[in-house]
Amino acid sequence: MISGAEIMVRCLEAEGVDTLFGYPGAAICPFYDKLYDSALRHVLVRQEQHAAHAASGYARASGKAGVCVATSGPGALNLITGIATAYMDSIPIIAITGQINLEQLGRDVFQEADITGACESITKHSYLVKDAADLPRIFKEAFHIATTGRPGPVLIDVPIDVQQQELPGPFIYPEKAEILGYKPTTQGHPVQIKRALAAIEQAERPVICCGGGVVLAGAREEMTAFATNSGIPIVSTMMGIGVMPMHSPVYLGMIGLYGRSYANRAVREADLIILCGARVGDRAVAAPNQIAAQAKIIHIDIDPAEIGKNMRADIPIVGDIRTILHTMAEKVKKTDRSDWIERVLGYKAAFVPHGTPRTDFVEPRSFIRRLSEMMQEDAILVADVGQSQIWAAINFTQREGRFLTSGGLGTMGYAIPAGIGATIAKPRRQVVAVCGDGAFQMSMCELGTLCQSHAGLKIIVFDNARLGMVRELQNMQYGGRHCGTYLGGGNPDFVALCNAYGIPARLATSNAEAERGAAEMLAARGPFVLVCRTDPDTPTI
Repeated sequence: MISGAEIMVRCLEAEGVDTLFGYPGAAICPFYDKLYDSALRHVLVRQEQHAAHAASGYARASGKAGVCVATSGPGALNLITGIATAYMDSIPIIAITGQINLEQLGRDVFQEADITGACESITKHSYLVKDAADLPRIFKEAFHIATTGRPGPVLIDVPIDVQQQELPGPFIYPEKAEILGYKPTTQGHPVQIKRALAAIEQAERPVICCGGGVVLAGAREEMTAFATNSGIPIVSTMMGIGVMPMHSPVYLGMIGLYGRSYANRAVREADLIILCGARVGDRAVAAPNQIAAQAKIIHIDIDPAEIGKNMRADIPIVGDIRTILHTMAEKVKKTDRSDWIERVLGYKAAFVPHGTPRTDFVEPRSFIRRLSEMMQEDAILVADVGQSQIWAAINFTQREGRFLTSGGLGTMGYAIPAGIGATIAKPRRQVVAVCGDGAFQMSMCELGTLCQSHAGLKIIVFDNARLGMVRELQNMQYGGRHCGTYLGGGNPDFVALCNAYGIPARLATSNAEAERGAAEMLAARGPFVLVCRTDPDTPTI
């Protein structure tokens, strides 16, 4: 005989899962009991939301689906923000939740919550399991759905009596998922590709815009080949950072509200924009209709729902971006656009980065530029939300590494748990999380997880005793009426707090001290926290 709980563990093993992030409770205890005898590594987080963020960081660093686990009711509900964060950024995670007995559903018993209903709009798909015999099929489908097409989170809600249900063996896991109606398009339509190539050949001022879809598809080589063979300059959205090394002569930088002025200018002056795996959100392009009115738009995306949603597309191409870029790189004709290239590279060359080192505070923008020079080429930088996110996004020089952040939902408290997940996925690579003092206090309980998991995550905290980006908004739009954005008098001694966990930490009050602290941090074998005292009036850009 084999129980539903054991089937769940065996399904994860069959999918090649090696790590899961979770927090146990009564309704998921049968699963945890069987997990005890498994070789699967369980990382105990201190709050369920962070289990989802850690699974997200693991997925983004490893290229595999991340797995998080919680109990019923409040445990499952605490996952919601993390699930929504993954959904908005198209990150493949499997969220497994315990549930009350099937016969008690709908009776408002202890720790009951309709988690499948609550997550309906923020998951690719969800399952409420009613028979343990269905578990192998459901797990196979869940991993297939999460990792194919446009990736995203899938929820599996398993009542406790289904986990306890006994079935005759043996355990048989399906070789493949057969899902009626779910057939993501991967091959771009050849006629549309031909139209796109013709438009590229005719364009005088084309620009490629890379989004997170290029990163998720692992299409960096294909994008580089396409850009090189076509001679077209590249900009990226925040989620597309890292597709091209920032020192590349054809890369102009991040666009958007907080992007580089010269990158935004190139987009405004272009007569053809090739959108690659980008949904064109409001922070990337504030007025998409104005851009589309003056430029022809080629939009490539695996999700047909994204094409034309925010910006009119003249030539839509639905399919796997890696496959499509490979085809276009082989067939594109390089046209002489030396005047256009010279113009946009001139914009870039004339730009003077903001921020210079200080002796009375740590000036964050210049410090991050120096930090990027000190870090390894394949390092992973995880940025939280707020000013620290923008400081990192536009000042850190990505080379062969990755940039992870919550781009779509903008979830504060993301960086530390996601950084833990990334560190566990890639233990031999440098992983640094950057956050403000507000975001740090949203997830500082995960310092316990950091210690217990022996993850070597490095954390930089910009301490300005303010919720900096909201305060800046209050300055610009609300006459400097600062309400609810002052943290002073409530912040702990961050260094003493870290030391209480046994984590080495340093306080820096100038760029010189921050640079020395960063050198010590990067040389440390285990976790390390560098607290940087920052002027609250430092602007975001």
